[in-house]
Amino acid sequence: MLLGRLWVGSGSSTGMIAAFALWSASFGAAQTSAPGAAQPASPAATQQPMTKQQAKELFRSVDEILSFVSSDTKLPIEHTVKRKLISRDQVNHYLKDKFDEDEGAKRMERSEVVLKKFGLLDRDFHLRTFLLSLLTEQVAGFYDNKTKTVNLLDWIEPDEQKPVLAHELTHALQDQNIDLTKWSDVSLSSTSHSVQEDNHHLQMDEADTARTAVAEGQAMAVFIDYTLRSTGRTIADAPDLANKLKDQATDAGGSPVMARAPLLLQESLLFPYGEGLGFEQAILVKAGKEAAFHGVLANPPSSSFEIMNPEAYMAHAPVPLVRLPDIHPLLDAEYTPYDVGVMGELDVRILAELFGGREQAAALAPEWNGGVYYAAQRKSAVTEAEKESTASIALLYYSRWKNADSARSFLRIYAAQIPRKYSNIVERKSDETDEEELVYSTNEGDVVISRAGDSVFIGEGFNLALARKLRDMIGSIQPEGRMQQAVVPVIVPVNEPALSMSRVLASFGAVNESALQRYTSRGAK
Repeated sequence: MLLGRLWVGSGSSTGMIAAFALWSASFGAAQTSAPGAAQPASPAATQQPMTKQQAKELFRSVDEILSFVSSDTKLPIEHTVKRKLISRDQVNHYLKDKFDEDEGAKRMERSEVVLKKFGLLDRDFHLRTFLLSLLTEQVAGFYDNKTKTVNLLDWIEPDEQKPVLAHELTHALQDQNIDLTKWSDVSLSSTSHSVQEDNHHLQMDEADTARTAVAEGQAMAVFIDYTLRSTGRTIADAPDLANKLKDQATDAGGSPVMARAPLLLQESLLFPYGEGLGFEQAILVKAGKEAAFHGVLANPPSSSFEIMNPEAYMAHAPVPLVRLPDIHPLLDAEYTPYDVGVMGELDVRILAELFGGREQAAALAPEWNGGVYYAAQRKSAVTEAEKESTASIALLYYSRWKNADSARSFLRIYAAQIPRKYSNIVERKSDETDEEELVYSTNEGDVVISRAGDSVFIGEGFNLALARKLRDMIGSIQPEGRMQQAVVPVIVPVNEPALSMSRVLASFGAVNESALQRYTSRGAK
């Protein structure tokens, strides 16, 4: 998946991290400034460390809340959960170490150039610097599934931390029942060098993103149930609550850091929590707790399409999947394979919103019917500076749509952004074969965008003749109907550079739950 692979699962903690900034900002709870600016002290930061008596109360509440979580999810308690009280400095140190050491962060840094090639990040944006500022901005507790420990914060009042415990102890019970480390990271992680490896990647590409959305959606559902427990209501009997949460969370105006974040970051950070909650709520309402928790963990969805369309998951509907032909003989003399993946419904929604606005994104995303991207790096790029430049990357993107009108709309939206991405642009009308093809010269090579029926091909950086060969090869092997995505087994992954924006952040597990609690109470009224 283009945007989902910044969630890092294997050997790391699971929980909310930077998404707290968006959620808290949506109802005015954030007290932060942009990176580099003098930051005012938040109420939490000015508090004294809790007393021994408060710490004892908080530690005792872990077992009480774990019992609530087990009752709410029907997931059994296999053993008690270890607990640890840590300081703000320890949290910041932990987050920075995780960012530096985690393989997902390394994949993210390598993938940054492809995100920029797509136009999802500005060419001068520094992703690592921004994410480090985001990760250390606010924290309210996290569960580390590597050490099997829930980490509690010594500067926040116990009552304010109890809702975060409901969320994080959901992860603890998930971990006890299915081993989150192995369960949550199943995508292949080696760079593919053959057509067989390419298509194996495509079959499994969105599995991690879907599983992260399940884990976080379940934890969000329990968090809300815990928050609403005094009212007698639950997320299952508040059908409009998940949508209200998602709608409110899109306003990041209360947090300058998140307000200046690229749409890519804002949307991908929210996806597991907002869409995951919506998915979980739909299963709860239709099939009950057993299906929504144990059932989904045992048979998880494999794509963002299923998360965004839970009725398709429940109906076992086929997942749209585009396959690649053997393009390596055309490319491998001049290019080195760099990345390959699915362009899922979430990716399309973000691209369409960034390039065409929210209204067009809302209309186009449901019309998506499969997509794939392939990035290759020129072998002539030798120095680190050359390799970090988008000019070193050639990119193809092939998408299918439910009808020709939707394909045509997407082509127009994407083509309108070419002047924003490149300079020295000249449209070569004499080279265009018909009105369904656009050909440009740019400072980074040829760009060709074309439509054939319900499909759109985009080639950026390949010369025109090569781009057309790639287009014709890909189009010729696609089936007329949808192709069922393969069932994803639980495997121990290897390592691969990948491109999505969601996974790095799930490793660190932090959230401003007190803000979430205030919003949930308000949204439930």
